Amino acid sequence: MKTKTFFQCQACGHSSPKWLGKCPDCNAWNSFAEEKKEPSSRHASLTSRFGKAEPQTLSSIRPASEQRTSSGIKELDRVLGGGIVAGSVILVGGDPGIGKSTLLLQAISGISENSGKGLYVSGEESPEQIKIRAERLSIHSEEIILLPETSLEAIIHAATKLVPNVIVIDSIQTVYTEELISAPGSVSQVRECAAKLMLFAKKSDIPVFLVGHVTKEGAIAGPRVLEHIVDTVLYFEGDRGHSYRILRTVKNRFGATNEIGIFEMSDSGLLEVDNPSELFLLERPLHVPGSAVVASIEGTRPLMVELQSLVSQTNFGMPRRTTIGVDFNKVNLLVAVLEKKIGLHLGGMDIFVNVVGGLKLIEPAVDLGIITAVVSSLRDIPVDPRIFVFGEVGLSGEIRAVAQAETRLKEASKIGFRHAVIPAGNAEKMRGDFGLEITGVKNVEECIDTVFS
Repeated sequence: MKTKTFFQCQACGHSSPKWLGKCPDCNAWNSFAEEKKEPSSRHASLTSRFGKAEPQTLSSIRPASEQRTSSGIKELDRVLGGGIVAGSVILVGGDPGIGKSTLLLQAISGISENSGKGLYVSGEESPEQIKIRAERLSIHSEEIILLPETSLEAIIHAATKLVPNVIVIDSIQTVYTEELISAPGSVSQVRECAAKLMLFAKKSDIPVFLVGHVTKEGAIAGPRVLEHIVDTVLYFEGDRGHSYRILRTVKNRFGATNEIGIFEMSDSGLLEVDNPSELFLLERPLHVPGSAVVASIEGTRPLMVELQSLVSQTNFGMPRRTTIGVDFNKVNLLVAVLEKKIGLHLGGMDIFVNVVGGLKLIEPAVDLGIITAVVSSLRDIPVDPRIFVFGEVGLSGEIRAVAQAETRLKEASKIGFRHAVIPAGNAEKMRGDFGLEITGVKNVEECIDTVFS
């Protein structure tokens, strides 16, 4: 039979019988590439893993115990929900050079020391290059086995023969299966290889780490189905201008999402940060207008983060609004609240907001911190360095209660803050003061009067 030829979007996986300049699904331009498909393709079945597919009641199923293995890196274990689950498939994405290979080489070293040998499959680097990195990281384990291979069949054959305790595939975009004619890195190859590796992991109970490239928009290259196949998706974030790296959980079938682990990049590899709040506030300028500290929650971890704002008269017809680390539309919304409810004149002002340390804050509790920093810069009045704030701001200027208020207060008290300005709804339900002076505020006007009185 004849080989079928079609065109597939390399961004979202949409298929078309002819080439299209713009994808009708994701609106990406020039993303279609020619793919070839054999008329008869065999797909693996999950029956060998889960037994015969028979309908059964939920109450009759006995839950299997989660066997977790420590990676030797506490921050990595944290974002995974307490360790690596046997048979899980973990996708690690991040910008080139951010430290994905370094992190996984350190992780496979820790696993091999505690549990046994690990298999590191490299499709991009030679064994000599990996050896140089390992020497820089002071890794000399005899239990780490390097395999420079891109053929999926050869990788599975080697893994079946060695039976390692963990497998690292660096990267999934370089791996190809001989059952498909398309080139490595194409949508079909990435999707098929990830599915086969998932089946192998489930059959053998061997955890598999997949390194994924990211696009210029920051998403993992390839179709979104790749993220649906795996059990856990981790994004390695960070700015090359900063030494801090953040490992964030986007999806986790065995733990909480939006959990973060914080590392510091050094000459000897990635170092864990035990107390990130102190680190982010280490160089905080005191008694300087435009600086405010907010208590944020990332996953289950409380963080004290500095927000900086610069408000100045614009020299152009259209004032500029620039944000780093917080949502741009959120800042515009809060500026509108200050203009309407407080009467501040910000229409002709350039406003810049930055989260110090390269963090990205998405939770609504940072609203009060943004407002405090903007007002401080506008009035040129510094915020007392012992004061911190948190709370969600509504469109009518009200301040709404947020979750895990006591956790935020405990973290602030431990670092040395003395005064908390929080939503009145949280203050009314508070049990104890945690050694802090707690002021509950109901609206933005009360917050500004309290902070700048």
